[in-house]
Amino acid sequence: MTSVAVLGTGIMGAGMARSLLREGHDVAVWNRSPEKAKPLAHDGATVAGSAAEAVAGAEVVVTMFFDIEPVLSVMADVAESWPAGAVWVQSSTVGIEGTRRVASFAAERGIDVLDAPVLGTKAPAENGKLVWLVSGPSALRDKVSAAFDAMGSRTQWVSETLGDGSKLKLAVNAWIGTMVNGVAQSIALARGLGLDPQQFLEAVEGQAVDSPYLQLKGKAMVTGDFAPSFQLDGVIKDTELIRDAMTEAGTATTLADAIADRLAAASGAGHGKEDMAAVVYAYGT
Repeated sequence: MTSVAVLGTGIMGAGMARSLLREGHDVAVWNRSPEKAKPLAHDGATVAGSAAEAVAGAEVVVTMFFDIEPVLSVMADVAESWPAGAVWVQSSTVGIEGTRRVASFAAERGIDVLDAPVLGTKAPAENGKLVWLVSGPSALRDKVSAAFDAMGSRTQWVSETLGDGSKLKLAVNAWIGTMVNGVAQSIALARGLGLDPQQFLEAVEGQAVDSPYLQLKGKAMVTGDFAPSFQLDGVIKDTELIRDAMTEAGTATTLADAIADRLAAASGAGHGKEDMAAVVYAYGT
């Protein structure tokens, strides 16, 4: 059993905490909005009154926030009372520059840290099926492996270089954003041409271009069920990080720019807090 503190209990953090609890780990949780953490008490978590209280005695501390500023703000609050030997698992998607700031923060305070973003949204988090993309010292693996196994179906150790996990996460998210926008374009086109857009999903089903994710997001677009697994505004934030990474890498941003434009249009039409599938509204439906 591992003692784990989960700081940030939104859609992802809450699911991760429940997966840890289901596997018998000792879990303390904290959120800046306390009402988001309180329901986890029913699952067996200790709901802390402060971030410092949550990390007291923890062996592993997971941060799962929207972006870099709350990550560093909260960590500044707990750094002085950091438990000896604890590993900071930084799972928020904060991009390349954000991860550099994490590395500097940890080095200045002598905190062991792993860059560990995840692949998966609400259901995988709730069901312990996330995929971990981890970079950092391999000497820390044994300390975190039980917690990773509880929250995920697989751990991919990307490299010993802190930040490489986040780089890979951006590459994967670039593909996800492209695919969801491609599905939205085809759904909108089929509907605009007077077809039942469900026929698009049936046409590609079982073909080489098909995927469970295509069918999942396509169904949401057809039915109009946009209960958030990954909020559209979160995809906007990630797309900006992707564009920054592309600029640093020297790769063309043309496609990412177009995706950012359509995401902004959907958000501007009032769909920012809905699932990313709501980008379909930016394509004419």
